[in-house]
Amino acid sequence: MILDKKRMQHGTLYGNNKNELLSSITTRSIERISESSSSINNELTETHKMSILEYITFAVLSVLSLSINTKGQTTQNINVLFVNEEGNLVAEKAVDVAVNYIKKNNKLGVNTEPVKVIGNRSDASALLDSLCSSYNDMLASSMFPHLVLDTTMTGMASETVKSFTAALGLPTISASFGQEGDLRQWRNIDENEKEYLVQILPPADIIPEIVRTIVLNQNITNAAILFDNYFVMDHKYKSLLQNVATRHVIAPIKEPEKIGDQLRQLRKLDIVNFFILGSFENIKRVLDAADSVGYFNRKFAWHAITQDKGDLKCNCRNATIMLAKPVIDAQYQDRLGLIKTSYQLNAEPEIAAAFYFDLALYSFLAVKEMIADGAWKRNNATNYITCDEYDGKNSPKRIGLNLKKYFNKDTSETPTYGPMSIISNGYSFMEFNMQLSAVGVRESSSDKSIPLGTWKAGYDSNLTLLDPQNMKNYTADVVYRIVTVEQKPFIIKDETAPKGYKGYCIDLIQRISEILNFDYEITPVSDQKFGNMDENGKWNGVVRELMDKRADIGLGSMSVMAERENVIDFTVPYYDLVGITILMKLPKTPTSLFKFLTVLENEVWLCILAAYFFTSFLMWVFDRWSPYSYQNNREKYKDDEEKREFNLKECLWFCMTSLTPQGGGEAPKNLSGRLVAATWWLFGFIIIASYTANLAAFLTVSRLDTPIESLDDLSKQYKIQYAPLNGSSTMTYFQRMANIEAKFYEIWKDMSLNDSLSEVERAKLAVWDYPVSDKYTKMWQAMKEAELPNTLDEAVDRVRDSRSSSEGFAYLGDATDIRYLEITNCDLQMVGEEFSRKPYAIAVQQGSPLKDQFNTAILQLLNRRELERLKEKWWSRNPEAKKCEKQDDQSDGISIQNIGGVFIVIFVGIGLACVTLAFEYWWYKYRKGSKVVDVQGAPHVKHPDMMSKINDGFNAKVNKLYPRSRF
Repeated sequence: MILDKKRMQHGTLYGNNKNELLSSITTRSIERISESSSSINNELTETHKMSILEYITFAVLSVLSLSINTKGQTTQNINVLFVNEEGNLVAEKAVDVAVNYIKKNNKLGVNTEPVKVIGNRSDASALLDSLCSSYNDMLASSMFPHLVLDTTMTGMASETVKSFTAALGLPTISASFGQEGDLRQWRNIDENEKEYLVQILPPADIIPEIVRTIVLNQNITNAAILFDNYFVMDHKYKSLLQNVATRHVIAPIKEPEKIGDQLRQLRKLDIVNFFILGSFENIKRVLDAADSVGYFNRKFAWHAITQDKGDLKCNCRNATIMLAKPVIDAQYQDRLGLIKTSYQLNAEPEIAAAFYFDLALYSFLAVKEMIADGAWKRNNATNYITCDEYDGKNSPKRIGLNLKKYFNKDTSETPTYGPMSIISNGYSFMEFNMQLSAVGVRESSSDKSIPLGTWKAGYDSNLTLLDPQNMKNYTADVVYRIVTVEQKPFIIKDETAPKGYKGYCIDLIQRISEILNFDYEITPVSDQKFGNMDENGKWNGVVRELMDKRADIGLGSMSVMAERENVIDFTVPYYDLVGITILMKLPKTPTSLFKFLTVLENEVWLCILAAYFFTSFLMWVFDRWSPYSYQNNREKYKDDEEKREFNLKECLWFCMTSLTPQGGGEAPKNLSGRLVAATWWLFGFIIIASYTANLAAFLTVSRLDTPIESLDDLSKQYKIQYAPLNGSSTMTYFQRMANIEAKFYEIWKDMSLNDSLSEVERAKLAVWDYPVSDKYTKMWQAMKEAELPNTLDEAVDRVRDSRSSSEGFAYLGDATDIRYLEITNCDLQMVGEEFSRKPYAIAVQQGSPLKDQFNTAILQLLNRRELERLKEKWWSRNPEAKKCEKQDDQSDGISIQNIGGVFIVIFVGIGLACVTLAFEYWWYKYRKGSKVVDVQGAPHVKHPDMMSKINDGFNAKVNKLYPRSRF
């Protein structure tokens, strides 16, 4: 206790001279009453002396407190110790007016000359010295205080007064700030002490409660509460918005030149609702600073709360402010006007001056009534001790001294501003109303003021609104800042879209905003990364923006990762588990109409053609010079049915047709010609058999070119380079897997080379091969050598530039990205199964209330199957999807693209035949002059001898053309 410390510092100044002090007081009392007290027996015991002294003291006090005025009316003099703090001039002036008021109104029957003590809010020791000095002087002058009127506001000054009055048991009316429990020195007083240690809250302590009411009414989720010296908010930091889901900052208004920076700092904390508690002058300074930094738009809401009367002014270009100011009830206006004009109660704020005036007046009248009723005598209220006599245990007891009861009695004095509601400490205050209005300021002048309603001062008091729907027009639109990374089909840049973007996530956040009733702005992050942590523990991308409070929401195909959850929060997943997979160029089987000709190399075809002509020529030579050929031995073969003369034309035809299933027809008659034909047949059989087998194998092998089917296949080859995006979660996965393998290797090596192990233990570890795979270490090294692409477009271009599916570049990334590229491009394919699967979720700031709100909204969308509809819209029915031609399957037959050449051969052969026919017709008709005989018009030969003559003539012509060879 403060008094304990005071007593220890100064010692018991009067402790050893207690009897002398009391004797001095007794002597002065006896002189004022009579001389009979001199007969008091000096032989009485100390106890008897104390009883007599107390009785005489009370008698003196009673006599001194009575006086007769000129009119014969009794006036009660009361002793008041008035304690105030520096700067609270309103209270000091109001108390002076109240003292003057009771002096001029003799009918009240009370008079006082308060002993004033003014202290500093932060200097408890000096204030305690002043209190003890003034109090001791009052006791020394037999002016035993009936009342301590305390108008200290807060801080050490207030606590010092509370400690002083509680320790000495002095009846007190306090107007200090703070609810129950905030006055620490009165926190543990008993029920009896609460009857004479009374606290009544000033208007400046109850007015801030309107902030809580507005926050609840408007469902405000963030707030900055700025106040000036007229308000005390030290005790409001926890209680004002307790149990309200609103992030808030309570801070004093800074110097005028620093207010702009103060507002910017609050904006960085994602605050858009501002409450200014202060005088109109200070409110104007804050509003002017807000206008200079551009904080008057639909994203912000401004509330001005004041004790002053008058109009709101500011140098704002275009602003709308909700103003709350006290308004006096009509039934008290005359009373207030009388006190102001007749007694010069002109201190500002008006409501505070009226409160302190009524507080002092009602306190004086309450004490007067208590004295008149004999409450002081009945309740042993005359037992006073000095500060130095207090030892921490001897506080005077005021049993039944109910100051609160008498203060709450009805009096003939009309309230100056509003009636006092006395309930208990921390909950007693003056009743009054606050008027709410929307003030519009255009070009530094108020152009309109729209009444909104009223608020009756009190705890948990509701607003009385003229039009509840109209209040929505004066709230800040809930506009969340969203950062994202463009990634199809989740986030797609589209200038024609309402927010400049479209995609799966845009549709998702739009539906969430409809459920939670908010608006949003989308901004892409500069580095186009979701966020990775470097070696120094610093983050980039979306995660950095959320950590620095520059964004509220991180939207996109963002994977939930453990290290990210350490610095930001994620909602429930909105998408299935998504893993990593491979993007490669789609292999295309080369097609050719004359593909059947590519089975054999050109040299082979030339050799076959040369063999064909050579064999045909050789067969003609053998038939021309062989004596056993038909043309050289016609008589021998004249009776044969087949009579074929193998001239050069017939030899070419024979060799050609021998290679077909039709066969070559009649073979040469001579043995040498038949050997040539047989050799040609054997050659043709081998060539055709080889060609047929190679053709089938060639067409089949060309469709079996699928070298990569999984990540393992990719890791085991070196012709295809592969890599993920630089800075992506896929890169982080492979990098960390490689680091884990390296750490495992170091652990295994340390175990194997540990000299402290026994031979048996070392033998168990003595393996020839490293027991853990180094797959990811090799892959990570290959990725670094391949150079990681910085953007998805760069990766896709490198994939497209691949020579084939077995040589080039493969991209490793999120399966959703690769699946989208596959359905929107006909030259790309997804290879292998997904691995390292993680869910997609929306990111928010750590500890943000949006997490729970978004969780609820996403679960609602999930139950309504909205997420499935979005997936179908952006995957199954995506407008960018392409209808690609189906690739030839191994079970399919040979396509027309590969075998169509044979049809061309037919058409070319038919064309040549037509040309040949035309040439033959022209040759025989015009070049030879031959007559074309109409077979139908020729006479029918009936006689055999005539037919014989025709045959003989034909044979003679043949012999003339082909004479027999002579050897």
